[in-house]
Amino acid sequence: MITALVLASVYLLGALAYAAWAMHAIARGVPWMLVLVGAVAAYYAIPFLAAAHWYTMAWIHRSPRPPDKQIGFIRAVGHFLTEVRCLGASPIRMGFRWWFMREPTSAAAAAPVLLLHGIGCNAGVWLAFMRRLTERGAGPLYTLSYGPPLASIETFADQLAIRVDAIVAATGATKVTLLCHSMGGLIARAYLRRFGGAGVRAVLTIGTPHRGSLLARIFPGTCLAEMTPGSDFLERLAATAPPAGVRCIALWSWHDSMVLPQLNARWDGAEEFEFIGVAHNALLADAGIDACVLRVLMEVKAQAEETSRR
Repeated sequence: MITALVLASVYLLGALAYAAWAMHAIARGVPWMLVLVGAVAAYYAIPFLAAAHWYTMAWIHRSPRPPDKQIGFIRAVGHFLTEVRCLGASPIRMGFRWWFMREPTSAAAAAPVLLLHGIGCNAGVWLAFMRRLTERGAGPLYTLSYGPPLASIETFADQLAIRVDAIVAATGATKVTLLCHSMGGLIARAYLRRFGGAGVRAVLTIGTPHRGSLLARIFPGTCLAEMTPGSDFLERLAATAPPAGVRCIALWSWHDSMVLPQLNARWDGAEEFEFIGVAHNALLADAGIDACVLRVLMEVKAQAEETSRR
């Protein structure tokens, strides 16, 4: 909620400030079209600069790519602009998620799915993804926004444990599926290490830095320190095999812009689906990712429903 309030306040105040300036500028003869273009440029300036920084780091620390995993210049430009667009859309979804997102009504369900977001976000980043999954029959879908934003991943795992218990109670299901983006996958793994897999049917991770990311070194925060390659936290996860009976899947991209190097998104022992030409935040807006996640969720749902009928 803190993240949502801060983002909503920043955007509302920014919009009001720009509107006041625009009215003054137009009154002084500045063309309204120029003011409109300026509004778009001002809005996307921060996402553009952030993506440019991450892309530079991603290029410097990139994993060696086989010839069939490489993309040309034109596709790389589109890859970058898609990431900027996704970064620009995320703050609005996060800032106003309380308006757009509703908790599923309590009802019996065999295969509930809990979505776990990445660092610096809240559940609002899943808004469009959730709509697409719901339209295709997945779910019911639940979310969790954890915090404080830079606390330990172990703290987030405690919050996840409470949420899993609540979903099981609300649906009567014996297990939930965890669908995770970025740091969310590490939270799921920390949960499995500490609480076991009795309440989890499957874990799907999307762009999770299973072996850490070099990008984590340049930001402060306990969870960032834990995501630094070679951290004690990551060593503990690596030393703990997933519980038997929990299906584990890692979806990752050769062109991830935040998991550095990109091969650090691989999860030893898990099923893997690799993608080409998709950046970190754009993973939640990619049709190939959508199709893969939906296929797995429907397989898990069919299995859960079959088990419940026995």
